[in-house]
Amino acid sequence: MSKDIKIVLIGSGAVGTSFVYSAINQGLAQEYGIIDIAKEVAFGHAMDLEDALPVVHRPARKVYTGDYDIVGDADVLVISAGRPQKDGESRLQMIEDNVKVMASIAGQVKEQGFNGITVIASNPVDIMTYAYQRATGFDPGRVLSSSCTLDTARLKLEMSKSFGVSPHAIGAFVVGEHGDSSVSTFANATIHGIPITEKMYLDVGLDAEARKAMHTRIYRKAYEIISRKRATYYGIGATLAEVVRSIIRDEKLVLATGALLQGEYGHRDVYAGVPCVVGAKGIERTYEFPLSDEEKEQFDQSVTILKENADRAMSAVFD
Repeated sequence: MSKDIKIVLIGSGAVGTSFVYSAINQGLAQEYGIIDIAKEVAFGHAMDLEDALPVVHRPARKVYTGDYDIVGDADVLVISAGRPQKDGESRLQMIEDNVKVMASIAGQVKEQGFNGITVIASNPVDIMTYAYQRATGFDPGRVLSSSCTLDTARLKLEMSKSFGVSPHAIGAFVVGEHGDSSVSTFANATIHGIPITEKMYLDVGLDAEARKAMHTRIYRKAYEIISRKRATYYGIGATLAEVVRSIIRDEKLVLATGALLQGEYGHRDVYAGVPCVVGAKGIERTYEFPLSDEEKEQFDQSVTILKENADRAMSAVFD
């Protein structure tokens, strides 16, 4: 008999609960625990999510709330705690508030002897992931962020509209910061393995101006959503579920998760969104996806922004 899977969520806001709802519908775990400082709100979410169990195809056994003592034996820990992004605010402007929250969470998780894999979605996501990994000392391969996974989904969606194919046929990534300095990769993008530069695709007219406009739509989409409904959560919830599914089922999907770079792309000691093989061990391999000279320059700039802001955040909390 296979081992029961336990997922614990820290932060029962819209992002975290959207993730749990998506995970329940995909039958990812038998047990879901929720931790939140707002205990009554978390309990309400658990009750609401529990009502879905009798009608999904592969139901979990239970959804419940608790304190950090429920973390120790979890297989996957998903962290989405922190204050939400305000209308017009960049993700980097949230650093000071959320890095203190993350440092506190990290200390309490470590105290429980947690030995599973952590997936972080708190913004600014790669800086928060770096803070957590540094505070816990956990194996960096077992600490990853959602980073550019949602941005990559948005890129594939936009490209699918232009080329008239399924988003699943698109081979392309957004890399760097999950934010304003992110980089959409077009130079080596493919459709079912065929480069988009091939003659059969040239009639689409995805020239430099069109690519720039597409990328702007991608990185500005969160602002557009927040200005209308105050927060984004369905897309990132589903994306988080994809990351966790690849871990739990050892699918080894190549996803643009946040990884601690250790020489890849010429960068070190910084979390950034890059294509990674995600499986039962967490990040099992980091791909150095081929970038054009222009894309590499933009990526370097994005990583530099992340490194500078991460160093500033760490000095404020850990020094």
